[in-house]
Amino acid sequence: MQDQAEQRTDINTLGEFGLIEHLTRQFPLENSASIKGVGDDAAVIDNTGFLTVVSTDMLVEGIHFDLMYSPLKHLGYKSVAVNVSDIYAMNAQPKQITVSIALSNRFSLEALDELYEGIRLACKHYGVDLVGGDTSSSNRGLILSITAIGQGTAEKMVYRNTAKIGDLICISGDLGAAYLGLQILEREKQLFLSNPGIQPDLEAQNYIIGRQLKPEARMDIIEMFEKNQLVPTSMIDISDGLASELFHICTQSGVGAFLEESGIPIHPDTELQAIKFGLDPATCALNGGEDYELLFTINPKDVDKIRFLPDIYIAGEIVEAKDGINLHTKGGNIHALKAQGWRHFEG
Repeated sequence: MQDQAEQRTDINTLGEFGLIEHLTRQFPLENSASIKGVGDDAAVIDNTGFLTVVSTDMLVEGIHFDLMYSPLKHLGYKSVAVNVSDIYAMNAQPKQITVSIALSNRFSLEALDELYEGIRLACKHYGVDLVGGDTSSSNRGLILSITAIGQGTAEKMVYRNTAKIGDLICISGDLGAAYLGLQILEREKQLFLSNPGIQPDLEAQNYIIGRQLKPEARMDIIEMFEKNQLVPTSMIDISDGLASELFHICTQSGVGAFLEESGIPIHPDTELQAIKFGLDPATCALNGGEDYELLFTINPKDVDKIRFLPDIYIAGEIVEAKDGINLHTKGGNIHALKAQGWRHFEG
């Protein structure tokens, strides 16, 4: 009997609508707001009484992911997580997603099943419904475009442009791990290309590699905000590096910032791996990106609401714009912070 892993079904045998039906058959609607999902000309969503929040991200093979070391199931999961992270960054709840893909003929039906299994698992974890999308051919590679749709209330919605002087700067989780996980994976890719017989050495770095291949959006932080009746004064998710995201908040809010290096949360595995690579752990945290943690500011009067909450760290203060955006190092020096995170259109 042919091994299941060796089976390859040409997607052309299904046709476009047959393929969509095949890929979405395991996605029942769970949210009452999802009136009509896949199978009609458009999805129907009832968000009566709530503000609708929409965010779209595109992931392009060779730019945002490399299938030499990104399993398709992980890629499917990650593609959903990075999109719902944008919804959480508005202090809203994701409810639906649409998934559009363009792919070359090198992808089999079995490969797409793996991709959509990851998408399904993420939908289940974050409580969102797949309600539509599109499929198309690509001259080469794989392109994923996901739109996340969420809902929130006007009084609890949080934006980037509402930070106030005196607000405290807070960070969830830890930073820099995803960047270092990528460095390990890229190193092993280059070694494999030069010697295909070599066995990969991931140095048992499950945590930092997992942060790259399967990040999690911080649904739990938004739930803690609700439970503790806390509404941040501004918020953004950390996809392009802490420094870049802090610049976004400060620029749009017309303020400056004073960031303490000692307040930037870094996992011990991240710190050790950075040192092994001859890198500064703080620089990795500031500029690495893809952590999908939350950077937010709070009114100082709310400090007692977060003081004892797990996985939240106070890392600085919002100041007047004329004071600039500065980093106070552990050595006692003050440096003007630079945003050197991911630049989408540079070669």
